[in-house]
Amino acid sequence: MLKEPTAYQHELEMVTLESLVPRDHLVRKIDAAIDLTFIRAKVAHLYCADNGRPAIDPVLLFKLLLLGYLFGIRSERQLIREVQVNVAYRWFLGLRLTDKVPDASTISQNRRRRFADSEIYQEIFDEIVLQAIGRGMVEGKVLYTDSTHLKANANKNKYDLKDVAVKPAAYLEELDAAIDADRQAQGKRPLKPRQDKDDGSGPTKEIKVSRTDPESGYMVRDGKPKGFFYLDHRTVDGKHAIITDTHVTPANVHDSQPYLARLDRQSQRFNLNPYAVGLDAGYFTPMICQGLEDRSIAGVMGYRRPNHKDGYFYKREYIYDAASDTYTCPHHQQIAYKTTNRVGYREYHSDPDLCTSCPGRDRCTQSANRVKVIVRHVWEDAKARVDARRLTPAGKKIYARRKETVERSFADAKQLHGHRYARLRGLKKVMEQCLLAATAQNMKKIALLLAQLLTSFYAKTGPRRLRIGAQINALRSLLALTTKRPAMI
Repeated sequence: MLKEPTAYQHELEMVTLESLVPRDHLVRKIDAAIDLTFIRAKVAHLYCADNGRPAIDPVLLFKLLLLGYLFGIRSERQLIREVQVNVAYRWFLGLRLTDKVPDASTISQNRRRRFADSEIYQEIFDEIVLQAIGRGMVEGKVLYTDSTHLKANANKNKYDLKDVAVKPAAYLEELDAAIDADRQAQGKRPLKPRQDKDDGSGPTKEIKVSRTDPESGYMVRDGKPKGFFYLDHRTVDGKHAIITDTHVTPANVHDSQPYLARLDRQSQRFNLNPYAVGLDAGYFTPMICQGLEDRSIAGVMGYRRPNHKDGYFYKREYIYDAASDTYTCPHHQQIAYKTTNRVGYREYHSDPDLCTSCPGRDRCTQSANRVKVIVRHVWEDAKARVDARRLTPAGKKIYARRKETVERSFADAKQLHGHRYARLRGLKKVMEQCLLAATAQNMKKIALLLAQLLTSFYAKTGPRRLRIGAQINALRSLLALTTKRPAMI
């Protein structure tokens, strides 16, 4: 029998938010596992203590922001509309059904004014990592790092061409010391000290600068889209893929440039002592390989195919002999050491008299002076050891975990947490976005891991279906038993 439904929208019902939120909802797991009350103390100095109107609780403000990243809501206005009608979000924020939700402009104005020059986003991220470390979810033994691009809020066709000064690499002091030591060992005079010029007369290069977001970088990479992007350089721990660091640069900055400094930052801030790192081929540079060896860390990196010109011998066909410090060409001529240049490469020059009559000269060199020059970096031995480690059973096992850790972390970020696009413009604002996204992912990971632990706990100790309050109390008791404080905060 068909009959018209009765409208119940205006009926008065006695309900509680507690009864309306599903027992297995993500916000319940996060609320039971993560303590965010520390935010209030960290931002207290940004509020007036005894004057002005009562402020909205900063914990509520940041919970609002984190909700947007947890559930992939890119717009703050849309986020407020979702909170107005979603009882689970209200429960998480501590709002009643009749409480007014803060306006979207309240979030944006606090972000632009109160928190603009603070380090609160980094401090929140660090505190969540410390909570994960305290619960034994981060080992710090093997760290995986990679980068992904976020499309800048800028038109790729609107740009200006500008000449900018080439910034010296951060490792120049170490490289210069290595060059001087190598030249001294070979009986060569030391090179003149570098003259850093601040008057703009140094080397420059032409780059594309966006008119909309000048701090973004124009990306040109094989297999990647062209345009203005930012790069999120992320490091995750090998145990549960907890994110231990995130750092943003323009997309025209090479992956290897900020790596060592960010690795040191994690070691100091979280007292991590990794014995190995897993990286892709983009990090396979002499600087990174030597830097890891200086820190007693075993690097495992992907294979990078060397550059090769068709019709010429491969560099691997020139055999290096460490005892005599010479190369042997495919036609058995010994190529001796000549000098070490300014950029850190040892040059090996062939004998032009022998090369003139060599039948393989056309496949070796076309230089006018008939000299074949082979270069070998002063840190080439470190690269060779890193490359050899990739082929060991332990190295293969470490590298295979990349796709399950950092690559999976980026995939989740893009698919579920709005990490494909930069929401705002400017390097600092994109950094805030990446820190909040990483914080949300870590909170979700911690909560789900602890929920699994609680399920296992129930399976071993008895009843599985308890009231939600009893579940939370049991979880907190379990956390107290399993909590381990980090050695250094």
